[in-house]
Amino acid sequence: MADKESKKDVAPTNPRGIPYAPFVDKVEDYVSSRADVETTLKSFQEMISKYQFMEANMQRRAAGLKEKMPDIQKTLETVQFLKTRKPGSDPIEATFELNDTLYAKAHIPPTEEVYLWLGANVMLSYPIDEAEELLASKLAAAKQNLANCEEDHDFLREQITTMEVATARVYNWDVTMKRKEKQEQEALEEKGKNGPPNG
Repeated sequence: MADKESKKDVAPTNPRGIPYAPFVDKVEDYVSSRADVETTLKSFQEMISKYQFMEANMQRRAAGLKEKMPDIQKTLETVQFLKTRKPGSDPIEATFELNDTLYAKAHIPPTEEVYLWLGANVMLSYPIDEAEELLASKLAAAKQNLANCEEDHDFLREQITTMEVATARVYNWDVTMKRKEKQEQEALEEKGKNGPPNG
């Protein structure tokens, strides 16, 4: 029995665990009376806010990945070029970037190892084959993460739209109920003015 309840309580999610927004087909499934409207609208607004927060994080993450990927690609291409150099070849002269506006020249002899920045002021020495493998896997992971971010961003936009539609349906239901109550009240008042029918 507890197993059935726990499975029932688990909300469906996308592959990365973002929950689907509830689709409001019948407002009566969410709102039993006009007294429930305000709390329902408030909970829907909270859900929209959560989706918007996730969407903003997704956009930042995607922007970070788009920024890193060219650097990883450039580094991978450089390592692949260094790998093609045969021992005993003449050193090549290269200009490399130290900072945004600062460059230096270097003579690079054929080599069997490279130093890679790992971040947080950490640099490690790798044999060329390992460096190529590491960079290729980092690039593939970054591309996959970017694809996931873009897919999640689209998913979140759909969920926000679904919640906005649900909010509009509950609001419109409330307006309809107010109008209906007002008409009933006016009918009762009209009936009271005219008195009981003659019989």
